Amino acid sequence: MPALPSSILEPLWVQFAALLPTRQVHHPLGCHRPRIPDRLVFDKLIQVLVFGCGYRRIADRTCSASTLRRRRDEWITAGVVEQLRLLVLAAYQRLFGLDLEQLAVDGCITKAPCGGQVAGPSPVDRRKQGLKRSLVTDADGIPLGAVPAAANRRDDGLLGATRDTLAAASAMIGRLPVQPVVHLDAGYDYQTCRRVLAERGMAGQIATRGLPAPIQAIRRWPVERTHAWATSTASCAGAPNGAGSWWSSGWRWQPPRLDQLPLGRPPSPPAVTTCRFVRTRPADDPEPGLSQV
Repeated sequence: MPALPSSILEPLWVQFAALLPTRQVHHPLGCHRPRIPDRLVFDKLIQVLVFGCGYRRIADRTCSASTLRRRRDEWITAGVVEQLRLLVLAAYQRLFGLDLEQLAVDGCITKAPCGGQVAGPSPVDRRKQGLKRSLVTDADGIPLGAVPAAANRRDDGLLGATRDTLAAASAMIGRLPVQPVVHLDAGYDYQTCRRVLAERGMAGQIATRGLPAPIQAIRRWPVERTHAWATSTASCAGAPNGAGSWWSSGWRWQPPRLDQLPLGRPPSPPAVTTCRFVRTRPADDPEPGLSQV
């Protein structure tokens, strides 16, 4: 069963194959074993991104999990994945349009049991190895840039680097509007964050520390939903390679449907069953007891 319809998968492969560099073979005999075709590996990686499963579950006799990881790192090092990510953003800008007037930035901590160059002790998982993904999205939750860091890094310290990822995408999606609004949670309620935004010509709408965010603050929810989508594809999304680059799961993200979400409406309180205990003394029992009412 294909992960995507052929009408979508074939154009993706044609665009991706055009970005692949010419492979240089330095072995005197060429190679001891025939190389797995790039198209086969590409289809396997698409399945990983769409189904959100691990490499071992996708691997079979035609392609092993080690080959998938090795070819993925090879394409990331060659810059092919980053070029494809920018092309996907440009295509989305032409087809649907990106709402760059309202941006959102937030961080997310994920597990990193195998460690890595950017992994660090997680403050929410008993100092086990973890990663932090600082993400910037448009108003609809479309990811525009991400910065990997150790799990113990604070969100406010990654704001500047996360904002600077938009510079690489500006050539494909166009220049940002004049003074866009960046929506942030209370973890960015510091003067340093306001200075970072002011230096880059942005305005910040930041939640106040110690006060609950109003239910009408829906501009910040899309980035949290995007984090949830990215974390669900745990095998690829949120997993940087050795050089700190990201294998983007942008193919799995689709235009969000805000009309299907209960935004602006508080959730209904759950039904609670209560019982009351009263102290009673039966006529034939000298000791007091408890009876449920």
